[in-house]
Amino acid sequence: MAARRKANRILAAVLVPLTLLTLAAMAALWPSGNRDGLTLANPYAAAPGVTFDTGRIQRVVTESCTPAAAGDNGGSQCTFAFTEPDKGGNPVKVVINPDIAKSHGVKVGDNIRYLNLSHAQAAATGADAPAAQGSPSYIFVDFVRTMPIILLALLYAVVVVAVARWRGLRALIGLVGAYFVLVSFMLPGLVEGKPPLLLALVGSTVIMIGVLYFAHGFSARTSTALLGTIFGLGITALLAAWATDAANLAGVGNHDAATLVNISDKISISGIILCGLIISGLGVLNDVTITQSSAVWELYELAPNTSARKLFSSAMRIGRDHIASTVYTIAFAYAGAALPILIIVMLYNRPLGEALTSAELSEEVIRTLVGSIGLVLAIPVTTLIAVLVVKATGVRSAEPSASADLPRASAADHRPGGHGAVTADDVNDTGALAAAAAVAGWESEADAPPATRRGRRALRGQTEGDQTQADGTRRD
Repeated sequence: MAARRKANRILAAVLVPLTLLTLAAMAALWPSGNRDGLTLANPYAAAPGVTFDTGRIQRVVTESCTPAAAGDNGGSQCTFAFTEPDKGGNPVKVVINPDIAKSHGVKVGDNIRYLNLSHAQAAATGADAPAAQGSPSYIFVDFVRTMPIILLALLYAVVVVAVARWRGLRALIGLVGAYFVLVSFMLPGLVEGKPPLLLALVGSTVIMIGVLYFAHGFSARTSTALLGTIFGLGITALLAAWATDAANLAGVGNHDAATLVNISDKISISGIILCGLIISGLGVLNDVTITQSSAVWELYELAPNTSARKLFSSAMRIGRDHIASTVYTIAFAYAGAALPILIIVMLYNRPLGEALTSAELSEEVIRTLVGSIGLVLAIPVTTLIAVLVVKATGVRSAEPSASADLPRASAADHRPGGHGAVTADDVNDTGALAAAAAVAGWESEADAPPATRRGRRALRGQTEGDQTQADGTRRD
């Protein structure tokens, strides 16, 4: 217990000041919320008389885009969806965008959102009906995805809680807290021109402190994983800062980046990319550190007498498998997100090296490399810290007693099977491990089960079983 308290004090001496420093930096960097001078037109803002309505498609037809004159069968073809408005009324004829009609299409039963121009057209012409000039009165905007997303979210929550139980529920609540930090601190800070590197480091550290302790509880195991995570974050941040400048990542060719640049001089696209490089590796980094820390503790419980060197080597064998899997996990995750860009670059027929270093793909490539280096280096550091901590806080086996303390077997006890009569109460005496070794035939103390609660129960059960076997041998 003294060693455990000492190790916990050491961890607290490192993590408590670090947490206080992070919270102080967060308070200093907290955005003011002032958005004066930032003007961005909302694409979903409706003009006077124009509304966004929703409805369910009842019928889909393909016909001429404009009303044909008498005897005129020409004109381009458009897709129309006769839609029943959710607010009630007769079905309306909604024109479907050509790109949607070609790529995905619409079908009966789909819920859609559409632009209702009928009232504005009627007001403009001064008539009671829409203008009969060939312009559509109802234009498709988007699909209504509320119900599928809610069902998937509920299914996800049910699966997580059913498998991980209380810890899974706490992880989901921690995810909500992480989202709050991202939305209320990091994103407004980037808009106001706060230092992106500090913003990303402080926000990510706060997220990891909250998520790890809330989901996994306050323990030496969690503190070890947190230290490894913070180390990985530091390495990732340094590499991201260097790579963003050295590779001249400026978001060129990105429509969203161009929009942000035009609305404010305070917004730095390079800073946003830098912050994104750090945030993108949080999930995988947390995964490898908490898994590696848990692996060390489980290995120690199975063999508490293992030396620190052997324990580190065993845990690193697990870590190497984890490295091998997470490296291509990150690569495939980013490749899946950038699949349309990959297809476009492929169709350009450019050389592979030129394509990977192009403005379209360089950001994804650097994100993969930076994130992978950070998590790979975090694994041995986390493992080393975990081994040092578990050796200081774990339960050790009792030292072997002197030979005089061993229960001596009389000549009458030497029966076939070679076991003497030692009761289960002997297991709880000072010479417990040595007595059990005499009964079970262990060659040394290292062969004994671990001296944890589970190990002691197994030890007691095995001793009682051997006693029963010895009694049966005598009766025979």
